[in-house]
Amino acid sequence: MNALENLTQILSKLPGIGSKSASRLAFFLVKSPNGYNEILSETIRTIKEKVHPCSICGSYTENDPCPVCSDIKRDKTTLCVVESASDVITIQNAGVYNGLFHVLGGAINPLNGVGPENLRFKELIQRVNEGSFKEIIIATNPTEEGDTTALYIRHLLKGKEGLTLTRLASGLPIGGDIEYADKTTLSHSLRGRITF
Repeated sequence: MNALENLTQILSKLPGIGSKSASRLAFFLVKSPNGYNEILSETIRTIKEKVHPCSICGSYTENDPCPVCSDIKRDKTTLCVVESASDVITIQNAGVYNGLFHVLGGAINPLNGVGPENLRFKELIQRVNEGSFKEIIIATNPTEEGDTTALYIRHLLKGKEGLTLTRLASGLPIGGDIEYADKTTLSHSLRGRITF
């Protein structure tokens, strides 16, 4: 195997990168201007030294606590529970949520050996007990694993006085046609319907 094939194979192991995309990236790197590859490799080499989980929410940060946890202007009564740090960025970029976050580090998935003990549930309970939260938004993915995780969170927090548990709505996308919706999406839409 030559160097270009080796690079293509390594790049194809990145999430969302197939063999064609990996090949395009490899050729781009070969043709890139002098110094670019050195900057890229140094950035990749040092990323784990610079970025680490926030000691409070579990999201990735260079400063501890992270900018969200240390922002005094954020709503300290609302906590959004997500599966991964990338979910924090996605919700932040939507620009409609101003509360705090809690990153679980995944979803319950017994088939892959991920049980509640592998996720940040103890930290969630501790934050809820020590905080002044009025609402917990369960923002796990609308998958079987995400739904299982949401039900587990509901079980853990059931009976906490003065605490409202909510779940992100899921269903038909804006501009979508019902006739093209899959069974699962349509099922979620019907179960999650709202008063009009």
